[in-house]
Amino acid sequence: MNTGVKTAVFAAALAATFGAAYGVGAGVGPVGTPTKTEHAGHAAPASTDAGAAGHGAHEEAAQGPAAGGLQVSEGGYTLALDTPQIAVGPGELKFSIKDAEGRKVTAYKTEHGKELHFIVASRDLTVYRHLHPVRADDGTWSAPVDLPAAGAYKAFVDFAAAAEGAKGVTLGVDLSVPGAYAPNPVPPAATTAEVEGYQVTLGGTLDPGKAGELKLTVSKDGKPVTNLEPYLGAFGHLVALRDGDLAYLHVHPNEGGPGPDVSFTATAPSAGTYRLFLDFQHEGKVRTAAFTVQAGGSAAPAANTTTAEPGGHSH
Repeated sequence: MNTGVKTAVFAAALAATFGAAYGVGAGVGPVGTPTKTEHAGHAAPASTDAGAAGHGAHEEAAQGPAAGGLQVSEGGYTLALDTPQIAVGPGELKFSIKDAEGRKVTAYKTEHGKELHFIVASRDLTVYRHLHPVRADDGTWSAPVDLPAAGAYKAFVDFAAAAEGAKGVTLGVDLSVPGAYAPNPVPPAATTAEVEGYQVTLGGTLDPGKAGELKLTVSKDGKPVTNLEPYLGAFGHLVALRDGDLAYLHVHPNEGGPGPDVSFTATAPSAGTYRLFLDFQHEGKVRTAAFTVQAGGSAAPAANTTTAEPGGHSH
């Protein structure tokens, strides 16, 4: 895929999810209230192309179900984590998705270049890993991971089985790393995040029950990055986790690029504190910029900078 290929068009989502829109140089601020939402944790596509298929088309009325990732079982599928405990440092996670009869799922729809998306985050929202597991023939998935500290974590899977009529599902399960543990405070809100020499600036608002625009601008050494590279069929991927229960929201931009601006239309499912994790690719490497935002107020009220915890993205 080259930068001229369009990615999937996603409509704005509602209280339980984000809608996504991508615009270069787009204005920042509320963009209106959407009318539909897909299943929890996903954005309903307005249209798709072969290069970047959207998540399933399960649509529900406004004020739909809670955000995704809050259940280990949903829609007839269960996330079975074979390694619910892992040591600090390099290790391997293994899991499977089981259907209602307890059989391991071995066939999935391909979405954004992958059969399944796998996220691991610490409960205090200071550690984030976007992993790319490999599936064995028997349906067992495995992924290397390097977790830096003991504590409580949560693993999320975002997928759609290939079975006829199957909808996209986001499941979540607890993961523990034994050892002495003291949770860290959620990092303060900031307008800019630095990661490996890149600066990502956040603007806009995140409001509960109301669509607003979040615009992220990528620069390096003080110069705008105008040649972001497509990654999984998009120029940017955004995951949001709600502080307290780690409700999961995953969105993708629709079309445009290749930078420096990436914008998302977002609706928070409730008031509160959220962590946003933006994955972007440049010069052949994926990097992750993280922000803390308060739903109901300015997305980034303080003119300060945070430094991303390294290793947010892994293969």
